[in-house]
Amino acid sequence: MVSVPLSTLHALFLNYPSVSTDSRHIHPGSLFFAFRGTHFNGNLFAAEALEKGAAYAIVDENVPNPEDKRIIRVANVLETLQQMARFHRQQSLIPLLGITGSNGKTTSKELISAVLGCKYQLVATEGNLNNHIGVPLTLLRIGRDTEMAVVEMGANHPGEIGMLCNLALPDAGLITNIGKAHLEGFGGIDGIIRTKKALYDSVKEKGGNFFVNADDPLLMELTKDYPGRITYGNGRQTYCRFMPEAYGPFAAVTFSTANETHLVRSRLIGQYNLANLMAAITIGLHYGVEAAAIAAALETYEPCNQRSQFIQTSRNSVIMDAYNANPASMKASLESFAGIAAENKMLILGDMLELGDHAEEEHRQIIRWLEERAGWKVLLAGPVFSAAAKRAGFQTFRDAASVRDYLFQYPVRDHTILIKGSRGIKLETVLEAL
Repeated sequence: MVSVPLSTLHALFLNYPSVSTDSRHIHPGSLFFAFRGTHFNGNLFAAEALEKGAAYAIVDENVPNPEDKRIIRVANVLETLQQMARFHRQQSLIPLLGITGSNGKTTSKELISAVLGCKYQLVATEGNLNNHIGVPLTLLRIGRDTEMAVVEMGANHPGEIGMLCNLALPDAGLITNIGKAHLEGFGGIDGIIRTKKALYDSVKEKGGNFFVNADDPLLMELTKDYPGRITYGNGRQTYCRFMPEAYGPFAAVTFSTANETHLVRSRLIGQYNLANLMAAITIGLHYGVEAAAIAAALETYEPCNQRSQFIQTSRNSVIMDAYNANPASMKASLESFAGIAAENKMLILGDMLELGDHAEEEHRQIIRWLEERAGWKVLLAGPVFSAAAKRAGFQTFRDAASVRDYLFQYPVRDHTILIKGSRGIKLETVLEAL
């Protein structure tokens, strides 16, 4: 067992440019980082990782066979991975766009990646690996051929975005919006604003650009004195001209540059996705992607993973938007659903999690919104919605499994159905009954 400086460990990584963090899934020739958590200790599996083909194991506790030179002892495995990722990022001069926000950051990241991928060799966050582990792993995927990186950053506690920016060192940034997400961890909206704004501050320090939705008063106020601001939105004083278009339940927009106009008909459900499309278009144009290529990339992008998905079953039309939910995204989904022309509409909503002391009131506000819309069949899943809807007359269920059982017993046909709720409610399980 040996100890090495960070620069030496990074040189080792360049020879073995693959990182494994789970001994059950070891990539041959990788560096195994033995993370410790509340319910696991990777140090206990260092020997197993080496047996399965890892080139080296990085540990922070005494382990068997300490004389094995393939075992590297550090003070803290997680911090070592993070600092190695930061060091790796510092060796690269490529542009790096950081993305955060309360809603829409993963969809925006996917759209922006589709657009920038038309011109650049791109490294982008995979899925939603946007935390203190996911961001370093993304940075370590930057290779010699990489021309640009798009890094999503998530947070559920104060200061996390600042910490991630210190690792990724973004020279461009996008905050999609700031709303009431993870209120339990932040203690209130002011804590969310301070945490998200760290991305603007980080980019400002590097003299970079950040892309701001001109239709969002809060974001415009936060950046009013910042140089490097590039705006997008429905107004005239933006990077290019946008015009929302009607395209059934899907988001569509026309954008005009000095020389040409293009219509983008996306496969994203919901008018709230217009802001995500406009951000991707603006960023693509800023980085020199041809307008026609931008339009083609956005039209061919297929949403997945329960984010603004349109699913046609044998009996119903389903809008699956149940990857996550908070008060802002829930209201946006409901308002968009209200604008869809359909004879038979139905809602299946699940609890919005991680709202702390604000949970009861935020769910009551949704109930009040629903009470003003007559004629929709509404099924509510989860204990918080069930409590908030006691006097509203809506059908309530303790969990998603109960909703699914009900729908098998009382099948629904020829309806347009919105499914929306936090990931922990597992509303995707009701789809088989529709």
